[in-house]
Amino acid sequence: MDMPTNYKPFPVIEVKFKGSRKEFYVNTDNIYLEAGELVVVETTTGGYDVGHVSVTGELVRMQMTKRRVRTEDVTKKIYRKATVADVEKWKAAKDLEWETMHRSRKLALELNLSMKLSDVDYQGDKTKATFYYTAEGRVDFRELIKKMAESFRIRIEMRQIGMRQEASRLGGIGSCGRELCCSTWLTDFKTVSTSAARYQNLSLNTLKLAGQCGKLKCCLNYELDTYMDALKYIPDNVNVLKTRKGDARLQKTDIFKKIMWFSYPMEESWIPLPIPRVKEIQQQNKEGIIPEDLGEIVEIETLPVKVLDYENVVGQDSLTRLDERNRNKKKNKNNRNKPAAPANNNQQQQPRPQQPKPKSATATPENNGQQQRINSPDGNREKPAGNNNNKRHKHRRHGNNKPNAEGGGSGKSAE
Repeated sequence: MDMPTNYKPFPVIEVKFKGSRKEFYVNTDNIYLEAGELVVVETTTGGYDVGHVSVTGELVRMQMTKRRVRTEDVTKKIYRKATVADVEKWKAAKDLEWETMHRSRKLALELNLSMKLSDVDYQGDKTKATFYYTAEGRVDFRELIKKMAESFRIRIEMRQIGMRQEASRLGGIGSCGRELCCSTWLTDFKTVSTSAARYQNLSLNTLKLAGQCGKLKCCLNYELDTYMDALKYIPDNVNVLKTRKGDARLQKTDIFKKIMWFSYPMEESWIPLPIPRVKEIQQQNKEGIIPEDLGEIVEIETLPVKVLDYENVVGQDSLTRLDERNRNKKKNKNNRNKPAAPANNNQQQQPRPQQPKPKSATATPENNGQQQRINSPDGNREKPAGNNNNKRHKHRRHGNNKPNAEGGGSGKSAE
C-alpha cells in the first residue's frame, strides 16, 4: 500500500530479545526495517546488544499506549542493521549461556544460598550477563558475584523474578496442549484467587488448577466475567425450599440454562425447576405460605445420540489384513509354479459307467494281457477299443487250431 507523500513513519521501533523481553528504541537514522530483522541497539550500561525487530510503524504507537510509555521517555537508539561479524559474535555469546548457568548453580550450592538460578542472558557484545533467579526472600549474593566475576570475566547483573516470570522465560506446553500463554502473548499477570474456580463450579483440586509455575492458572480469569454476568439471575440462599411433601434441597445449578435441580429426602430422583418458579416458591416461603409441591416438572430436551452406521467395506480395520494379502500372493505363486495336469487324469478320477460284458468272450491268459494293456495307468490308448475286440477274436480263432501248452488239449476240449 502506498503511503501519502507527506507521511512520516513513526520513529520508534519495538525490539524483542530473549525470554519475551521487549523494549522500544528510536530510529534516528530512518533505517528501513522490517519485522524479524536483526538490529544492533544501544544499552543503558554501555556496549551494544542484538535483537529482532518485532513491530514497526503505527502498531508501535498502540503498543506504547497499552504499556503507558510516552514517546519522550524513549531515549535508546538503534545503531545499525546487524552485520555478519555482529551475528557471529552474538551467536558465540548465546552458546556460552548453558555452561555459565550450570557453573553458577554450582557456585551457589557451595555458598549454601537459598536461591534458584533459572536463566542467563548474555549481551550481544559478550561484555555483560544478566542472571535471573527466584527466591522466597532476600538473598545476600555479594560473595557469589565476586566468584562469578572471577570465573567468567564479565560484568554480572542479578535480577530476581517471580514464579510466573520464570515460566514465561522458560516456556513450555500447558495442560490444554498449547504453548503457555505467558510465554506467547500474555504480558499482564493479574492475581488469580480460588473464588474464580468457585464461581465457575470447578472442583478445588490444586493439581488441576495449578499451572507449571505452581500458581493458579491465569486462564481461570478468562471466562470469569461471563460467569459473573450469568450469576446475576440466579437467586441466593435457596438451599432448601419448604413444601407440604417435604423439604426440597438444592443439588445442582445450571447457570447458562437457568435451571436448578432439587430433591426430596429419601428420594433419588432430582426435580429440575426454572429460575422464575424457584423465586416464586422462595417468596411464598418468606410470606409463610407452604405450597403443595414444587409444581410442574420441566422436561429437559435431550438430543438423541447419533449412532454412526459403520460398515467394514475396505477391511482396513483388520489387524491381519496384510497377512491375508501375503497368503493370497503365496497361493497364486504356488498355483503358477505347478505343472498343468493332463485332461485324462480328470477323466480317470470320474467314475466310469459299467459296460456290459460280451456274452461269447471267456477269460484267457492272452485276453487278460490285452485287457491289462487297455486299462494301463498311463491312460494312453494306441488304438480304439474296436480294434482290440477284433484282436481278441483273432487270438480265439488261432487258439482253436493250436493245442494249449498248459492243458495239452485243443481249443475245443478247452471249451
